Amino acid sequence: MLWLVGAGISGHRGLSLEAVQVLKKCEIVFVERFTSALADSDLEGINAAIGKSAKPVQRWFVEDGREMLDAAREKQVALVTYGDPLLATTHTELRTRAAKASIKTSVLHAASGITSIMGECGLHMYKFGRTVTMMSEPKSAISVYNTVFDNLLLGSHTLILTEYSHDEKTGEPFFLDPAVVLKMLLDCERDLRHRVFSEETFVVVASRLGSDDSRIVSGKIKSLAGVGFGTGPHSVIVPASLHFTEEEALEALTVCLDSPVDNAASVKRISAQMIERYAPKAREAVQHMRDILRKEGEKKENKGMHEVLDNAEYYIDDAERFLRQGKHELAVLSIGYAEGLVDALRFQKGINPWNP
Repeated sequence: MLWLVGAGISGHRGLSLEAVQVLKKCEIVFVERFTSALADSDLEGINAAIGKSAKPVQRWFVEDGREMLDAAREKQVALVTYGDPLLATTHTELRTRAAKASIKTSVLHAASGITSIMGECGLHMYKFGRTVTMMSEPKSAISVYNTVFDNLLLGSHTLILTEYSHDEKTGEPFFLDPAVVLKMLLDCERDLRHRVFSEETFVVVASRLGSDDSRIVSGKIKSLAGVGFGTGPHSVIVPASLHFTEEEALEALTVCLDSPVDNAASVKRISAQMIERYAPKAREAVQHMRDILRKEGEKKENKGMHEVLDNAEYYIDDAERFLRQGKHELAVLSIGYAEGLVDALRFQKGINPWNP
């Protein structure tokens, strides 16, 4: 049998009484050290509580899984995990493989770091959108940026988990610093320019939850620039619009450096940004084209061109109306039709109304 045992967020102190009893009767106990940092003192505490030596293992061992599954066919085997066992996809995949191999499994749930972060900040859990992990690789920042963007459009908070790794040679843990996370996201803003992040963006940084020196700091990015967050693990929350009870909680339950703000207020869909940028330019191009035609006088062929420009203006009106109605795809199509008509006349007349 394979037991998946959650240790909660407080190291060996988070083991439930039931978990201790189960681990005592298991013949083999593994402890994973890749979903979060597990200090040597915690490993010693687990060993003392269960009366045997648990074997610490890294990600590759759990992902491979064969040694655990082979042993679980004949013996009582346990894998002790940080937080709740089934919030890590690696553990769920291991359990699935065990079920397919007809190996019985049982799960002992425990406090989750994810729900603890949400709760301790005082934010409403049902307002959180997709959770994402920030790695130190630059490409990771783009994925995180886009996730925050999508969540803010929906009015949802974003929980950003940060990179943790454990060097098997030196034994030293690596935690991605929140200051680096915020800088990477500001760099993405300079490239993508969707108005998601700025120095005024309000964020929450939670560090070492479950430990004696846990700390939660909130404030605008510019105010957090000089904060030393210490060792990890760390998580960052980018709130969307806040209920007044959430604002009160942030001010009372965190080290709050600034009054909370609505990060979603300035975020607009890409389609809305396009219409706001292109519609005025399209109207200006139409007017410039009309001015050119008027200077040429009442030529017969120019009458039809004025009608084409009328249609272009109708499409611009449609684009702005569709945008107000939330019909974003139709809005983009309409502004595209308007620009297409203006371009058709541009080619016919051999002029460029976009740069009068």
